[in-house]
Amino acid sequence: MGSAAEAAARLDAIVGSAMDAIITVDREQRIVLFNAAAERMLECATAEAIGSPLERFIPERLRGAHHAHVENFVRTGATSRRMGLQTSLTALRADGSEFPIEASISQATVGGQLLLTVILRDISERLLAERRVRQAQEALTEGERRLAAIMRSAMDAIITVDTEQRIVLFNAAAEQMFGCSAADAVGGSLDRFIPERFRAAHRVHIERFTRTGATSRRMGGQAAPTALWGLKADGSEFPIEASISQASVGGHLLLTVILRDISGRLEAERQIHRAHDELRELSVAMLEVREAERTRIARELHDELGQALTALRMDVEFLQGAVPPERTDLAKCTAQMRGLLETTVATTRRISADLRPLVLDDLGIGAAAEWLVQSGVQRAGLACRLHVDGELARLGEPHASALFRIMQESLTNVARHAQARRVDVRLERADGEARLVVSDDGVGFDPQARAKPRSFGLRGMRERVLLLGGRMEMQSGAGAGTTLTVRLPLGPRGTPRGRDAAA
Repeated sequence: MGSAAEAAARLDAIVGSAMDAIITVDREQRIVLFNAAAERMLECATAEAIGSPLERFIPERLRGAHHAHVENFVRTGATSRRMGLQTSLTALRADGSEFPIEASISQATVGGQLLLTVILRDISERLLAERRVRQAQEALTEGERRLAAIMRSAMDAIITVDTEQRIVLFNAAAEQMFGCSAADAVGGSLDRFIPERFRAAHRVHIERFTRTGATSRRMGGQAAPTALWGLKADGSEFPIEASISQASVGGHLLLTVILRDISGRLEAERQIHRAHDELRELSVAMLEVREAERTRIARELHDELGQALTALRMDVEFLQGAVPPERTDLAKCTAQMRGLLETTVATTRRISADLRPLVLDDLGIGAAAEWLVQSGVQRAGLACRLHVDGELARLGEPHASALFRIMQESLTNVARHAQARRVDVRLERADGEARLVVSDDGVGFDPQARAKPRSFGLRGMRERVLLLGGRMEMQSGAGAGTTLTVRLPLGPRGTPRGRDAAA
């Protein structure tokens, strides 16, 4: 008896400590055993449950099917069976709420009495987790579909390779770019799309990029996109622009390159550069023609009109001497004529000099610079220090005209706007360049300030310099004066590079 009591006690302890709900019913499905886990699951005390029908814990709509299932199980004589599908059973708590369960049933005869035992497990959390997993999988699948659609519709070629540079992804744009199908490309080496002379350098670049751990980088550098070339399936090469990125997927490193064929863009840039060069050559030619026309008009004013005015003045002087003393009216008239002639001669000389100072053609830019300082700067009351390198005194065209016009515009600006007391002008050769420096001690200005809409002085000077392949710098500040520096490239003997100097 003692051993039977101990066995019963152990059984009670096992049933009571079980984590799953255990309910035993008799042949009429009246509850005879209801463990602690069943109390917690169904929220009903054992004392209240014992003796009550099991169907109180089964939703009403399912009770008929449950009775039929149990009767069928009893008739089979099987000792145990899992009840229904895992997600097809639902239990009813004492408060009326339903929840999904997983259940198994067994039967045994004890003392001639048939007992049926069901073991129940609440699978609410598991079903919720499974639902979340399914949702995540569906979202992942949808994301994969979207990604695949993006890859297919991308206008740039996208190629993904593994660490051995074997292709694992080859989108539609890559097929069109390289003239190779994805089926033929995937699994092959990326080298087949790189010209042979670039393959070693490409591998070094990829290995270096992988070691850095950077997530992305432009290949070849933004400043030199034409340094990269692709190789089509037919063997033809074409320039590309590329960027590379790396990511670890499932413990495997994948490298993705995004490629763009820039053949059309480079051709357009070449055409733009060619048109720009042609326009620059045309502009230089126009400047030369304009200076030549100015020179012609200045010489005609100086020679033809000047000589005619000089002869006319001599005639007027002769006429003045021939007027009788008593004809004061004629004397007055001839005096007025002579005064008008003097003014006309001075005006003609000024116009001729403004068009083209003949000293520039006759004696060179050194003498022209001295004339410019004497005729303009010193007349405006400015102190001026001029230095002209002897090697540049006979600088040829079109550079001599360009430097003279820039010097003329600069000194005019100083006289009109700088409120300066002193200006320094230096024209010298340095580092294979003709260098013009004009600096003053005036009020200065902000070089970054937007120029007036119809102010073309600085723009004209800058354009002259650019047309001759030179550089112009402007340094200034409020109250700090202004320094203009112009550099024009020279040939080996001080002549303009690429042109013969005019004598």
